[in-house]
Amino acid sequence: MKIPAKSIKEYLENIPEERKPFVNQLRKTVIDNIPEGFEEQLNYGMIGFVVPQSIYPDGYHCNPKLPLPFINIASQKNFISLYHMGIYANPELMKWFVEEYPKHCKRKLDMGKSCIRFKKMEEIPFELIGQLIQKMTVKEWIDIYESLLKK
Repeated sequence: MKIPAKSIKEYLENIPEERKPFVNQLRKTVIDNIPEGFEEQLNYGMIGFVVPQSIYPDGYHCNPKLPLPFINIASQKNFISLYHMGIYANPELMKWFVEEYPKHCKRKLDMGKSCIRFKKMEEIPFELIGQLIQKMTVKEWIDIYESLLKK
């Protein structure tokens, strides 16, 4: 389910009513915990937190005109998703998150490569998400990203 929007405000206005409190809380969790340097913007039709081109002018290798993505939040058809590129790129961070998740949520972790899916919105582990968000700086993300590109 793609939400048509030209701004974050418009995206948030178009989320189904029952999901708004959860998406807003997830967004607030990211904003309250994300290290300095990342910038919030509509990215790939979702709420995104990116490395702006003022910091990383090369942009995203798939489309250098776009900033380097880091985190996205989306309201999908059957769930709310949090995309965290750092968790996909850093095996140690992934291991930490997978081990911590059961301590914060009774439901089994539903995760793809960088996508964490929350089907039961009332069970989103906001505290754990906040901890995850704090674990990677802009510089660390750029270093990991560049090291993976050169492989």
